[in-house]
Formats: sequence, C-alpha cells, structure tokens
Amino acid sequence: MANESLIIKTSTLPKSRIAIELEIPASRCKSSIEETINTLSRSAKLPGFRTGKIPKQVLIQRVGLSQIHASALEKIIDKAWNEALKKESIEPLSEPALEDSFESIVERFNPENNLKITLQTDIAPELKLKKVKGISVEIKENTFDPKSVDDALEHSRKQLANIIPVKDRPAKIGDIAVISFEGKYKGTQEKIDGGSSESMDLELENNKMIPGFVEGIVGMKINDKKTLDLKFPNDYAHEDSKGKEAIFEVQLKDLKTKELPELNDEFAKQSGNKDSLKEFKKDIENQLRENFENSQKDLRVEALIDALAKELEVEIPQSMIDIEVRNSIEQTAQRFAQQGLDIKSTFTPELIKSLAESSRPQAEKTVLQSLALKALSEAENIQISEKEVDQKILEYQEEISKTKGKINLKKLREAIKSDLLKEKLIVWLEKNCEIQKVKEKKSDKKTKSKNTSKSKKTTTSKANTKSDKKSSSSKSIQKDSKAKQKK
Repeated sequence: MANESLIIKTSTLPKSRIAIELEIPASRCKSSIEETINTLSRSAKLPGFRTGKIPKQVLIQRVGLSQIHASALEKIIDKAWNEALKKESIEPLSEPALEDSFESIVERFNPENNLKITLQTDIAPELKLKKVKGISVEIKENTFDPKSVDDALEHSRKQLANIIPVKDRPAKIGDIAVISFEGKYKGTQEKIDGGSSESMDLELENNKMIPGFVEGIVGMKINDKKTLDLKFPNDYAHEDSKGKEAIFEVQLKDLKTKELPELNDEFAKQSGNKDSLKEFKKDIENQLRENFENSQKDLRVEALIDALAKELEVEIPQSMIDIEVRNSIEQTAQRFAQQGLDIKSTFTPELIKSLAESSRPQAEKTVLQSLALKALSEAENIQISEKEVDQKILEYQEEISKTKGKINLKKLREAIKSDLLKEKLIVWLEKNCEIQKVKEKKSDKKTKSKNTSKSKKTTTSKANTKSDKKSSSSKSIQKDSKAKQKK
C-alpha cells in the first residue's frame, strides 16, 4: 500500500499557465501523519513527561489534530508537487498556487481517503512568429543639431556661475527667488498636501512649476506678497490635484541671480581643462556627436525589435512581468543607494506600490521584446558558441584580475552570452528586414519636446528647499529639476 502511485492530470490554462491535479494515495497521507507525530514527540516538552516519551494520544490532545494534519499536509503536498514536476518534465516559472485554500484542504482532509488537490503554475510560453523575413520597419532619421553645442556651453557657464544678491529690481526669468508659499484648493479651502513652504529657493525658469506659478513671481520685488490663482494640469502626476483650481499665497523673501563667466580661454581651462575655447567647443561637439550617434543606434535597434515583437504570437505569463517589475524596482533602489539615500526610509510600501504600477507597462514591453528575440533565435537557429564567449571575456581579463574573487564568472559569462546573442540577432534583422528611412517632421520634434518637458514633472522639493525643516513645499507643484540643481 505504501508505494501506491501518485495520479497526475494536467490541463492548460490561459496566459501560459498550467493546472496540475494530484490524487495522493491514503497510505501516503497516513504515513506522513505518523512521521509528523513522531517528529513532534521527539522534540515536544510537556510537564510530567520525559522528552520523546509523550504518549501519542496525549500529544494529539495537546497539539491538536488539525495542527498535526496541517503540518503533515505541507509535507504531503510539497513532496507530491516535486514528484509531479519530475514525472511530467514540467519547469515552473512561479511558485505553485492551490486552487482551494489551504485551510479548506485541512478542514476536509481525511487520511483514510485519497487526497485530491489542484495546483497552478506559470510555464514558459509557446512562441510563434507570424513572419520572420521581410518585416517592414520604419526608422526616423534625425540630424545632429549644432545648436546643442551652444546649449552645452551655456549649461557649463551656469555651473560655474557666481550667485549674487539682487536688491534694486523686480524678479525676472533666470533669477533665483527665495519664497514662502501656502496652497489651498479653491472652493474647499483645503490645504494642498505638500503645497507649502516657509523658505524655498526656486530658479525662475519656464515649465519649472505648474502653469502660472513662475510667471506669477516674475515682476515681484523683495517682501512683496501675491495671491496666485492657478489650475493643476489635467494630466498632473498626483491624482488628488488633477485639474483642480488652487490659490497660492506667495511672498518673495529674497532674490538672487547668476553671474555667468565670460566665454573665453580662461573659462575653457576652468570648465573643460582645455587650453582654448575653440578646443573646448570641439571637444564638446565630439562628445555630443558621439552621444547622438549612440542614441540613433539605440532608436534603430528599438524600432527593429518593436517590429519583430508585433509579429510574435504569445501568451505572456504574469510571473514573467512581475519579475521584470521587481527587477526595475531593485534597480531604482540601487540608484537611490548610490546617491546616498536611505533605502529603508525612502522605499515605503506606498512608493513601492506606485513604482510597481508605473513600471508595469515598460515591463510588459521588455518581456515581449525579449521573447520576440528568443523566438527569432530559435526559428533561425542563431546561437552563441562558448568560444565566442571566451574571446569576449579576454577583453575583460584585466578588470577580472584586479577584482579576483569578487566577480561571479558564471554570471559574467551568461551576461556576455546574452549581449552577444542580441547583437547577432540585431545584425540578422538589419539584413532581413525591409527598412524604410524617413526624416523626422518638425511637428514630431515639437511633440517629442513637449512630451519630454511633460515627463519632467515631479513632486519633490528637497533639491530646492534650503532651510525649511517643516517644508513639504513644492512636493505637489514642482517639476523635476533635482538633477540639474545638484550639478
């Protein structure tokens, strides 16, 4: 009886999921209960009994039959699950999930009868490309903008600017205004969460804050007070403020401006460690052109993979997307840590939930692209040999020798193999796709510029609040200039 076979039935579910129905013989259930009781007996301590000498019925009475059944069931299910995976050659992508609750299984469990349970898990999806060769790809061609060199020079000037006080004129665009403000929703007079500050340094630049805020400060003199009647954009990041009208009571407490250095050879030495301004400008242009070419290459690769992904027929399992979302959050946490932020206090459950929601669309796209490349690799038998990996590793030999023992060579090989395969697949796509190059329209550039500006909106004030410990300030109205101001 003890060696009665496990009965296994499988059925496919949507989204690359599988249901595995298990019928576990009663003899196994009885045996597991006996093992559980014996294990408890050896470790349990009860007054009046020596360890390991507690009578079975006394132990059951003290521990409870339901608790003993629960402990036994965990082992029964785990063992049956692993046996089923091995027999059916199933490679799960996620932890198994019981169709019925564990509590209900414990409740109906009777070791005298066979135990029937059903578990579900995600499995690798089936991949099918509708089309492989001759896929039509439209790639927008851009041209390098020489004006970007002047913009970069101006940015360098601002970095080396001297901050000087302003006393004899009103505020204007380009100044640094030291303000206090308090915001309330119009009508309800409810204070805006994160919409106030006792002292905040604000660079007066277009698109810095919600529409009308900076414009309202322009023209004010030190100690002037003003009421700003504004409206949050309909696409504002914070749900509570979207499209709402608001009133901000603002006072200009101080005013400063940036005194920019002259564009000359001395500036070139100070900013770029170059002997002349001409040499400095050429160096900036070379860097910008290289960045431009790299970005164009990235756009080309993205367009090729997107076109391939559209040809893929697949049901993506939820667990693959969840893993990608988790990876994205972990990468964000690593970046925060590198900036010296305390991860434990920064990554609140609310922030993690928000990050998970916002990163999900990109995670879905990333997984789809990855699966499309995998499907192409399988369809065209495009592989990377160990010899190719060995050759690539030689390029990192010096770094590996310097950090001996700190680099996981197995993971490094896997990463290199993945990168080499992607490169090979992109080359194949470039040869076998019908690529149409089109020049980017001016309207597209304007839209891109607008979207870029819109994407900079944020809810932080830490970069601009200088001395206000009580301030939650521009948390709800400021755009993300944090990175710029830190530079």
